[in-house]
Amino acid sequence: MGLSVFQKIIENHIFKREFGIEKISYGFPIKIKIDQILTHDIGGTMAFLEYEALGAPKLKDQLAVVYIDHNLIQNGFMNADDQRFLQTAAAKYGVYFSRPGNGICHQLHLERFAIPGKTLIGSDSHTPTSGALSMVAIGVGGVDVALAMAGEPFYFQKPHIVEVNIYGKLNPFVSAKDIILYLLQRLTVKGGINKVFEYTGPGLKHLDVPERATIANMGAELGATTSIFPSDEMTRQFMYQQRREKYWVSIQADPDTSYDEKIDIDLDQIEPLIAQPHQPDNVIKINEIAGKKVDQIAIGGCTNSSLKDLVKVALMLKGKTIHPEVSVALNPGSRQVVRELNKYGALDWLLDAGVRMLEVGCGPCIGAGFSPPSGGISLRTYNRNFQGRSGTKDAQIYLVSPESAAAASLTGKITDPRNLGMDPLHVEIDEPYSTDDSMIIPPAKDPEKVKIIKGPNITSISLKSPLREQIDAKVQLKVDDNISTDDILPAGSNILSLRSNLPKISQYTFQAIDPDFVGRIKKNKKGIIIAGVNYGQGSSREHAALSVRYLGIEAIVARSFSRIHRSNLINSGVLPLFFINGKDYNHLDKEDQLVIELNRLAHKKIQVRNVSKDTIFSVNHDLNSREKAIVKAGGILAYYKQKVKPKGGS
Repeated sequence: MGLSVFQKIIENHIFKREFGIEKISYGFPIKIKIDQILTHDIGGTMAFLEYEALGAPKLKDQLAVVYIDHNLIQNGFMNADDQRFLQTAAAKYGVYFSRPGNGICHQLHLERFAIPGKTLIGSDSHTPTSGALSMVAIGVGGVDVALAMAGEPFYFQKPHIVEVNIYGKLNPFVSAKDIILYLLQRLTVKGGINKVFEYTGPGLKHLDVPERATIANMGAELGATTSIFPSDEMTRQFMYQQRREKYWVSIQADPDTSYDEKIDIDLDQIEPLIAQPHQPDNVIKINEIAGKKVDQIAIGGCTNSSLKDLVKVALMLKGKTIHPEVSVALNPGSRQVVRELNKYGALDWLLDAGVRMLEVGCGPCIGAGFSPPSGGISLRTYNRNFQGRSGTKDAQIYLVSPESAAAASLTGKITDPRNLGMDPLHVEIDEPYSTDDSMIIPPAKDPEKVKIIKGPNITSISLKSPLREQIDAKVQLKVDDNISTDDILPAGSNILSLRSNLPKISQYTFQAIDPDFVGRIKKNKKGIIIAGVNYGQGSSREHAALSVRYLGIEAIVARSFSRIHRSNLINSGVLPLFFINGKDYNHLDKEDQLVIELNRLAHKKIQVRNVSKDTIFSVNHDLNSREKAIVKAGGILAYYKQKVKPKGGS
């Protein structure tokens, strides 16, 4: 039986391989060697602090890059201090440092570092963007980044591999964004949990790498482990344009590959789509909602700010003026794209139309600037539209393609771009791009001379004590389905500045859902959370797990967990448990006193006693032996310290 692209790359990276990837069953742990590591200013501060807590062993053969792209608003000292800390830590520890203003990590990594056939982990859920360049690229928590820097293998459960067979060709004014919105409509935000989406088929010859990157980027919204494309002529062309063609290799699935599932997509049948508030899978045809007035439009971000995307927008706006009642802003994905826009004259077309130019970075996508007005309707070419993520709690956020965003910019309302009467857009970019890596600073040649500088807001990591043999605690919170990490710990510039200070940032835990949560658990000093389906979806922010553990949460019982958040909970020393009977969720209330015997972890099934209601119900866990040891130790840092402690040492 042949191997898929994903399997071929994993096969070449299995750590201390005893047998091939095809012999490993679904759900069993795989450990692989990591070639490249990506982090940024809101995940990197904690990752470097955790790396210090591990003893900061010398970086080995990996390429590691830290990007400053999220916390660009320097309102006060904290963000500037974090950036200085990251720059000095990167210099000392052998990590490349991408300066503020250079670009968003996912787009920059695709442009300057991604290599077909390599493995990449990053402390951001949209790390799979590099799967567009045929990498196995997986989003993780910051501590997994720290462990990879220490030379440790990366562990994950073997996923199902879904073949997405693409055929046909997109019609004018329909884009790659509409393809991934179609998949979200079809599969939902939990439809990709423990799955890899591997794209195949004759339609791929019509999708270039930036278009593939849009799809791979938003595969995270499906809950997927990663998404991956073959390395083909489109891949070679992109690397030629980036002047890195020497790193290109062809990687194709074998003709006799057998996939676990198959999805067929006829590109000819895809129409312009739109994700309504407040989930990326709340998708309908844009024609079904056309005519709704729009207050604001944001274009760019890591999902849709390639040169091709923005040239299309510029062509649609060329010689026109945006609607007087709409505010339109662009946050480009990289400095390279801005320069190319200027070279083609497209930057002037955007400025002449009235588009606001924001800084090259994440910006509005994470609630760092350009928030909508109260109750405002904002169309965005980003990847998430969770309630409150924009910085305005009652705003209505819709996700659209660049073409649909440009159409609404002109009409002031949600508009199908096919109905503008414009000629089809033809954007063919064949020449190499301008490349300038002067804002990527290599590690210091004399690292022993580098002093790491920590500002007063940066706190060191302290190890948690081992989990007790019995959890006897109250239910401190009960939440519904699809709770995101934004719900657990909000985004926004005010809170993002606290990512290097766990005691302070934990004070905002569940602020939007239950403002009394922090005060209540501080009083009780321990607790349990009850949750519905797909708990912890969204970003990879490990702070959403670290904060609940810091406050005293010892276990979370849910109907199901997102992949990354489940790993982050385990690494933080929080026990993730599953309801066996979903109806048991309905019979639990806040303040119920629960008793969980942890000596039962040797079994999958555990009985939980509800002391308050004098009832007993059963839960499962899916921890492997390593994960059980991590939770019992009090988290991955404590586990690692035990693992590497010298014999006879104290």
